[in-house]
Amino acid sequence: MAEWDIRKLQILRTLREEGTVTATAEALRMTPSAVSQQLSNLARQLGVPLLEAHGRRVRLTSAARLVLRHAEAVFEQLERADAELAAYVRGEAGQVRVGAFSTAVPALVVPAVRALRESAPGVSVRVREAEAAEAYDLLAAGEVDLALSLAAHAPTARDPRFHVAPLLADPLDVALPRDHPLAGAAVLRLSDLAGESWIFGGSGPWADITRTACETAGFSPVQGHAASGWTAILAMVEAGMGVALVPRMAAVRGPSAVAMRELTEDRPVRHVVTAVRRGAQEAPPVRRVLDALRKARPAPG
Repeated sequence: MAEWDIRKLQILRTLREEGTVTATAEALRMTPSAVSQQLSNLARQLGVPLLEAHGRRVRLTSAARLVLRHAEAVFEQLERADAELAAYVRGEAGQVRVGAFSTAVPALVVPAVRALRESAPGVSVRVREAEAAEAYDLLAAGEVDLALSLAAHAPTARDPRFHVAPLLADPLDVALPRDHPLAGAAVLRLSDLAGESWIFGGSGPWADITRTACETAGFSPVQGHAASGWTAILAMVEAGMGVALVPRMAAVRGPSAVAMRELTEDRPVRHVVTAVRRGAQEAPPVRRVLDALRKARPAPG
């Protein structure tokens, strides 16, 4: 296969446009002898004559015109690559693969993607729902570029693989039956519900969050029923089977017979963080997605 040299092909192309070696040298800020030497080297590399004498000047051979005909497609593709690379450097192009836990997808990732369609349509975001353990395995394996998780389940700052940064503090509200005596209370503390039957998962992140929040408020929650899906949890609350903590970010719309109450004191929160492979936070498309996620954060309640 012939040895193709882009720089020398550009010189040949300029010679076709300028018409003389002298004019080509001036256009490229080279000496005429350097232009001639580069074209002679290119002819040897390709194994065909590229120039022929034409009076006191030179002109391109038919082989040179054939070479340039094919080279034009290369030049065109390189122009596209230059434009795309420049857009990448500005954070306006590139693909970012995001692994995020279930409630973060509709509350944060989807609004961020919508905003990016307007501000940086060249940035493509691929979303994969994944809880913390899986998300960090995917991040370490290079299968996602950015992970969203709860801070309680994120790697520690001592982990050299990841750069972890806080994103938001998500308040936890209480779901009560509409006819509950405290549903209309002017002030509601978590400790006021110490004697209630609680609904949360038997294990996993949400069970840990519920137990930790209640214990911080001074009591251990009595688990009346176990469920992990919000539809099931709220249906049981509606039926008067118990109460439940619900993350504000989940934006859960409960049945009309469920009262969603904001805690006025000792309000628990869950902290959400972002993580990327260490050093990748400087990649322009990743920075653009991180910025979009920050802007997508709901206003504090």
